[in-house]
Amino acid sequence: MNRYTVSKQLGDGTYGSVILGNVKETGEKVAIKKMKKKYYSWEECLDLREVKSLRKLNHPNIIKLKEVIRESDMLYFVFEFMKENLYQMTKERSKLFPESVIRNIIYQVLQGLAFMHKHGFFHRDLKPENLLCSGPDLVKIADFGLAREIRSRPPYTDYVSTRWYRAPEVLLRSTSYSSPIDVWAIGTIMAELYMLRPLLPGSSEIDQIFRTCNTLGTPRQEEWKEGYQLASAMNFKWPQCTATSLKSLIPNASNEALHLMKDMMMWNPAKRPSSAQSLRYQYFQVGQNLGIQPRPPFSSNGINAADRKSPVQSPPRTIPDNKPLSDNLSSLLPTISNTKKEESVSLYFVMNT
Repeated sequence: MNRYTVSKQLGDGTYGSVILGNVKETGEKVAIKKMKKKYYSWEECLDLREVKSLRKLNHPNIIKLKEVIRESDMLYFVFEFMKENLYQMTKERSKLFPESVIRNIIYQVLQGLAFMHKHGFFHRDLKPENLLCSGPDLVKIADFGLAREIRSRPPYTDYVSTRWYRAPEVLLRSTSYSSPIDVWAIGTIMAELYMLRPLLPGSSEIDQIFRTCNTLGTPRQEEWKEGYQLASAMNFKWPQCTATSLKSLIPNASNEALHLMKDMMMWNPAKRPSSAQSLRYQYFQVGQNLGIQPRPPFSSNGINAADRKSPVQSPPRTIPDNKPLSDNLSSLLPTISNTKKEESVSLYFVMNT
């Protein structure tokens, strides 16, 4: 850890605290997560879910893990630094986002998600707080603490996702869900970007289902047989609701945007488009430059001029079941170096270029 200086705490959660740091040699900003649990072997560290997933994921729209350090049985993750998260960027707005900005944000998230799904992982906890950004032109998926391999075998019985962004099959306690739950979450996040407030802010799991019914209309049994089976197993009786027009809820969204959101929030997960299919919707076929644009050059001390300002700290957000800001990583070929002087071991993730 003597390669870094630390300045202030950015967040604290159940499993660790996140600190703003700088690389001594270059001045580059980093986010350092110190885990609260002690780790007594590298095998234990490398078995962590977020490390297992992000060692295999290297994409411009997925946060990068730069280094893992185990020192005196304490574990540290060193991440690339991002100025804010999508919730912070949204809450500070006094007027609605232009649709071109929302389109570019969702495009980047879907690019990262499609890469993740293609390589066999699904996230399980997508929400605005877990989408890190440096303004609207650079967005990265973060916090892989709940990520799972698509090929892993159900049942999945542990905690998954924050309620407001939770897919109906998870609300109905399915144990065999998969990557479509991520697509549902992106649909709700996209709506929130247009509205500047959550689309489905349920106060409990049952209230969440009722709000979803009031917005999308109660699903027909022939439309989603598994959903009715899940509801029956938990003695839940479907309310009889007709759909509210998304256009009336989100009048500033184009018809192409409404079409994509409606499809991503289909009750039946089998009928939702995949993340890759979502990228081919007409919404993105507008001749707009989408994705990451070139950033300003770095100064001699390695600090981007646009990033000199101190990062905005997010105030507590009253979201039920909210999980803390967590680790987020991306990486590939690990090389372990042992430094006796520091009595620590570092695991570097070398980027493929």
